[in-house]
Order: sequence, then structure tokens, then C-alpha cells
Amino acid sequence: MEAEKWGRRIRAYRKLKGFTQESFAKELGLSVSILGEIERGNRMPDERLIVKIAEFLGVEIDELTPQ
Repeated sequence: MEAEKWGRRIRAYRKLKGFTQESFAKELGLSVSILGEIERGNRMPDERLIVKIAEFLGVEIDELTPQ
């Protein structure tokens, strides 16, 4: 359940910032399939990846944290 919330928030911010899954995955050094799994809530991003995502999107980690 928590992984789903993380995924939805990451996907929403990615789209808000105008990135495709392909371009975003490339910037993060991930495969598109792994990013897709995270965004669908099938995989929980680890702490280092969450920090990297927040930095790249220019948002605070709190903005990505599920409520």
C-alpha cells in the first residue's frame, strides 16, 4: 500500500515537471521497467533513490512522502 502511494506521487511530480518515463529513468540511472514498477507501486524505492528523485525533481522529500 505504501509503495503505491510513493509511486503515485513520484509519477505525478515527474509528469508535472514534463519528463517522460524514458527520460526520467535515464537521468536516474534506472531502467524504464524499474521506474515503471516503482510508479505502479510494485516496488518500493530505497532511501538513496528517494533522495536522488527529490533532488532531480527539485522538490523536498516531504513532498514525495505519502500522507
